[in-house]
Amino acid sequence: MKVIFLQDVKGQGKKGEIKEVSEGYARNFLLPKGVVQLATEGAKKTLTQQVASAQKKKDKEKEDAQALAAKLSEMTVTIKAKAGEGGRLFGAITSKQIAEGLEASHKIAVDKRKIELDDPIRTLGVTKVTVKLYPDVKGTLNVKIVEE
Repeated sequence: MKVIFLQDVKGQGKKGEIKEVSEGYARNFLLPKGVVQLATEGAKKTLTQQVASAQKKKDKEKEDAQALAAKLSEMTVTIKAKAGEGGRLFGAITSKQIAEGLEASHKIAVDKRKIELDDPIRTLGVTKVTVKLYPDVKGTLNVKIVEE
């Protein structure tokens, strides 16, 4: 019996797959639990439409991320901090402060976990910071630290 999986079933199939399973297993276990539906022509068409719309949505999100990456590369976020001799900061600038500065100055909300900092910024000046916007899309943001 051909069925379309509506959820992942361990050892059988993943969501969206069309597979052949034994009739008893489908009728007695999979169908009553609602994890599969029979693979009729209408159900197959619906599945292809859902897959197409999901792909279209992913493409749109990736385009938006690429546009934002291009926009970020032209921006500079200025953060004020207290500094001592030689341009060393008292404390450090973290990804949270960078995200807040970006929100305040340019009205762009980026999750602090998407900002990739190897180490917190501890000196005055301009630092290039990588921002992960989408799985394959990364942008570069200029962060300028000035003395308070």
